[in-house]
Amino acid sequence: MSRKCIISAVVMFIMAWALSFFVHGVLLGGDYSVTAGMRPPAEAQKLIPYMILAQALFGIAFAWVYVQGKEDRPWLAQGVRYGIAIAFLTVIPMYLIYHVVTPVPFALALKQIVFDSVRVVLMGIVLAWINR
Repeated sequence: MSRKCIISAVVMFIMAWALSFFVHGVLLGGDYSVTAGMRPPAEAQKLIPYMILAQALFGIAFAWVYVQGKEDRPWLAQGVRYGIAIAFLTVIPMYLIYHVVTPVPFALALKQIVFDSVRVVLMGIVLAWINR
């Protein structure tokens, strides 16, 4: 991994962590608190190391895949396309599957899809800017 790829991975981890907290802790926290079957916050706090690991792995993979396929084209459009592709590859299928196998209502799954898709598009833009 090049120095720029390592910097990209660290920035993507920080963005994934911060934006996920904003989306799931702030924007969707109320929805989660009234959804049956969701883990209570005190219980979830004990499992935070797994969340950190997940966000770190996502940040590393997100950056690495982008750097491997980066083209000599305008960075902004490339970042938006990459974020959309990642949303179609990860975010949208994941929350549709969660809706099927967990007690997550469809309206909540749609919010998760929209908010997390915006999150990965923003990450794609920042990643493309770093690697322009």
